[in-house]
Amino acid sequence: MSDWTPVHRWPAEAIWEAVVGQLPGFSIEILPEIDSSNTELMRRARAGRHEPILLVAERQTAGRGRQGRTWAGELGDALTFSIGLPYQPSNWSGLSLAVGLSLAESLGPEVQLKWPNDLWCHQRKLGGILVEAASQGGQSYVVVGVGLNIRLPVERNLRTPAASIDEFWEGVNAPAALERITQPLIASLLKFETDGFAQLQARFNARDAIKGLEVTSSDGHQGKCEGVDSDGVLQIQTPQGLVKINSAEVSVRPV
Repeated sequence: MSDWTPVHRWPAEAIWEAVVGQLPGFSIEILPEIDSSNTELMRRARAGRHEPILLVAERQTAGRGRQGRTWAGELGDALTFSIGLPYQPSNWSGLSLAVGLSLAESLGPEVQLKWPNDLWCHQRKLGGILVEAASQGGQSYVVVGVGLNIRLPVERNLRTPAASIDEFWEGVNAPAALERITQPLIASLLKFETDGFAQLQARFNARDAIKGLEVTSSDGHQGKCEGVDSDGVLQIQTPQGLVKINSAEVSVRPV
């Protein structure tokens, strides 16, 4: 039997009660430490386990971001979790943007979105999103991983300066943030499954941290960011014309 004592008191029952009515079979699992909550749910999905679940780790030792970047957080500094559920959208395009938008709207007006999968606050990185999918027997399963800074992390040669939720939410801790964001996030995922990204385009562009800025993409395009289109594809107005950038291909940084 484990003698683990959680660092926090997690509101698992309250979250379950808020979610299970719209997501039957939903469960919550809280672990003291794991390599990566996304990796764990993808392992389970490949083994045929496709139940809807919220997996929370008090600490991740090999958390994964976009393009394979890894990180590890200290206890209490971050909220890290993954949501897995059976998922059959007609169009997957823009899903990570829909996740980011839901998180930003739950956290407050200070939070902006930096395409394709980051949350920013005052031009500093507040958190990130990693969306993965598994397919088996014609059925798809999505895993949505989220990492948010509760407190400012100890600098570890960060590519982008960090921000934290406690800068604008006094007294916040990881359980309080999780309780605020989970139910709206799952509702947003379910709505995206039926309606896609187009219904969210205007709301995303209203929080777009790089819209109107001069940007450069990793494949060499430079110009003014014009926000995203109805599929969540980034648009850059270059001297040669409007260029559309797919999230799987490049990252974009202000210049």
